[in-house]
Amino acid sequence: MIGEIAAMSDNPLLLIVDDDPAGRKTLESLLLGQGYTLAFASDGVEALSMATELNPDLILLDVMMPNLNGFEVCSLLRANPLMNEVPVVMITALDDRASRLHGIEAGADDFVPKPFDRTELRLRVRTITRLNRYRKLREEHARLIAAHQELEQTYDRTIEGWVNALDLRDKETEGHTQRVTALTLQLARAYGIGEDDLVHIKRGALLHDIGKLGIPDQILLKPGPLNAQEWMIMRRHPVYAYEWLQPIPYLQPALSIPYCHHECWDGNGYPRGLAGESIPIAARIFAVVDVWDALRSERSYRKSWSSEQTTQHIKSLSGTHFDPQVVACFFSAVVPQLNASGLA
Repeated sequence: MIGEIAAMSDNPLLLIVDDDPAGRKTLESLLLGQGYTLAFASDGVEALSMATELNPDLILLDVMMPNLNGFEVCSLLRANPLMNEVPVVMITALDDRASRLHGIEAGADDFVPKPFDRTELRLRVRTITRLNRYRKLREEHARLIAAHQELEQTYDRTIEGWVNALDLRDKETEGHTQRVTALTLQLARAYGIGEDDLVHIKRGALLHDIGKLGIPDQILLKPGPLNAQEWMIMRRHPVYAYEWLQPIPYLQPALSIPYCHHECWDGNGYPRGLAGESIPIAARIFAVVDVWDALRSERSYRKSWSSEQTTQHIKSLSGTHFDPQVVACFFSAVVPQLNASGLA
């Protein structure tokens, strides 16, 4: 029966506690049809049990009851971590100052003397239930935000695990992913990308080479140049990334970089031959950073390039390989900070 009461409706749930059937009937007639779901307890013990199971929006509590009086019930409710926030209104014939103070000390939120004004009681009940519903909504909203944040952290830890797996496989590029991710976020902010989009850009940058997990070792780890057939296989890695990540809803907004970071401004890139602004802006931003870091890093088949050589090379490809506006932003907003920090 209690479970049925709790599931009856979305209306505020009031628990009316009174050992006198006439008292319960009076409150029922007063509140019935006012948009509430009503539950009743005939003594303090029953009230504690029902309150724990129902988690009502408000308890209307008579004071003068046998076994457990209203003060004792209220004190026990406040001592219960699950019940200590439920509003309690004491309704009693006791109208002296000492009784009111006792009720407040026990944890009551309001104290209504009998005989009560029917309109006033309705208004008090409406106000308290509205405030309690608002508090519950705020708490539920906070819980949802916390759960969402925890889920996002779990997602990001999973992504980092995939990146670590790729780093373990290809030691030569270890650290490249973390560096280009940081620089991509820096360039994206300088370019005016909003904070809401940066979380997807970060994930895309971290996963930019995840498709290389599908490339055979003899090609991925080959110390010398790749032949034409090997290049055909290597160029499949953006497609592998798309095929793996696209079915995952939370990663769909991050697909631009893993899928499109090898597209070129003039349309001569891969895998789809996109050109100009048809290339997602996240991929255009990342492409500049990716080449910068790759050329500035030592490889088994070549030494790292100087900052001047790398700058000249990237600028020479502005308008063909790279978006000219992104290149200009990179050298005006990012490289000076790298120079200042000694990281260029």
